[in-house]
Amino acid sequence: MEILISNSSDKPIYEQICIQIKGMIMNGTLSAGEALPSMRALARDLHISVITVQRAYEDLTRDGFVETVSGKGSFVAAQNREFIQEEQLRIAEELLQKAAEIGRANGISYEQMANILKLFYEG
Repeated sequence: MEILISNSSDKPIYEQICIQIKGMIMNGTLSAGEALPSMRALARDLHISVITVQRAYEDLTRDGFVETVSGKGSFVAAQNREFIQEEQLRIAEELLQKAAEIGRANGISYEQMANILKLFYEG
């Protein structure tokens, strides 16, 4: 499992880990029941704190992507892919609602907002 960390990213390291693992689960690179590296091993490989990896794994567990079995490790949850996509859609809707509110409050036209979304989506 390859995870790339960027120190210049505006996202915290634990969030970068979460995003990449969620992506690997969604695209099928990681499948249900597959073991994730131990927290210590991943921290060592990425040259980061175990606490940072622990936070990422806790968030992944909370969001239903990972199951942790005491004494055995963390595994990709046997989640329904449709459920995961629905959760991601809900998050996207919340963010788009916020963007729409900012656009309306600042006189940005729908066309401008749509073009911005298109640019980010296709880029």
